[in-house]
Amino acid sequence: MNKRIDTDVAIVGGGPAGLMLGLLLARQGFTVATVEKHADFLRDFRGDTIHPSTQELLGELGLLDEFLDIPHADLPRVTLSWHGAALTLADFRRLSTRRTVMTFMPQWDFLDLLAEAAGLHPGFQLLRSTRVDDIVREGGRVVGVTATGPDGAVDLRARLVVDASGRDSAVRAAAGLTPSGVAAAMDVLWFRLPKHAGETHPFVQAGEGMIITIDREDFFQVAHVIPAGSWTGSVDDLERMKRRIERIAPRLGSAARDLLELDDVHLLRVRLERLHRWYIDGLLCIGDAAHAMSPAGGVGINLAIQDAVATARILAPVLRDRDPRPADLRRVQRRRDWPVRVTQAVQRALQGPLLRTSDPGTPLPLPLRMLRDHPRLAHLTGRFVGLGVRPEHLD
Repeated sequence: MNKRIDTDVAIVGGGPAGLMLGLLLARQGFTVATVEKHADFLRDFRGDTIHPSTQELLGELGLLDEFLDIPHADLPRVTLSWHGAALTLADFRRLSTRRTVMTFMPQWDFLDLLAEAAGLHPGFQLLRSTRVDDIVREGGRVVGVTATGPDGAVDLRARLVVDASGRDSAVRAAAGLTPSGVAAAMDVLWFRLPKHAGETHPFVQAGEGMIITIDREDFFQVAHVIPAGSWTGSVDDLERMKRRIERIAPRLGSAARDLLELDDVHLLRVRLERLHRWYIDGLLCIGDAAHAMSPAGGVGINLAIQDAVATARILAPVLRDRDPRPADLRRVQRRRDWPVRVTQAVQRALQGPLLRTSDPGTPLPLPLRMLRDHPRLAHLTGRFVGLGVRPEHLD
């Protein structure tokens, strides 16, 4: 026997966009059911950056103190080591936000915070371990989804379905929405390396390739940027990767040479794509389901959360009076499409410099020379990364 749930809004995906939207709508008195296919949020190798704009939103929600009680690391500036020479890529210290730092926190802790805050509202429910199977249509309009949970089939009916399930969304595919875009030129290899007492590394190191090192207190999470399609998962690939890392960052390379095995390396295939139309009648896509971003700048989470804020602000007044129409959903896309396009254009332009290899005597690429010769530019890049092109607020 199917379990029937009726709600104002059904959200597919318990990531940053889905949980933020669920929280914002539930606190306004709407009933919200968020469907998450996993039992918990404990997935490794996902974005851990919480930007100043997101922390500003947490302040507006009254959650900033709780957020800061969770173990985290703050970065007031993003620095780059180019063949050992240091320069600042982005400086957040002049932003007019409550917090002028980029914060690193395991994403599962951040999602737990949002889920717990949403759960304080009686209209919110989070359906864990529940996989969406299909969308439900009536008279050409999406009116819900069917799913399979721990106790069997679930028939979830809603006045609006929001797809926040990510770049490989089955809901988006079932709705006939297909993304397009420029193929990304890079992939990212993720792996962990042990951390010894007092050990530190620059956040970004580049020259003969590029690596990003995130300090997780007990270990380092390392991202190594490579040309798209160049990793096949062979032993030879692993040995070439170890040699590259040792040339870029000898201390990290030494640990990688001695400790890394093939099973320790995880491949993220980078995609830069977006939907031409984010909606059909009764269904709206946000976050990576609407626009997959490159990891450059760690801005994907920031954009997804801002999508959620714009969605709640635009559609909550509509939901109080009637079911949203396609024209209402179009307003959300029109609000968010321009910042996505600008950000993706910048990310595409960065692909070349991020992948370019050079010998130690090679001059800095032009964008890095400009940042070196005009340090104040780092405050502009700090605003672009830290706030985004069009930061959103609750009111």
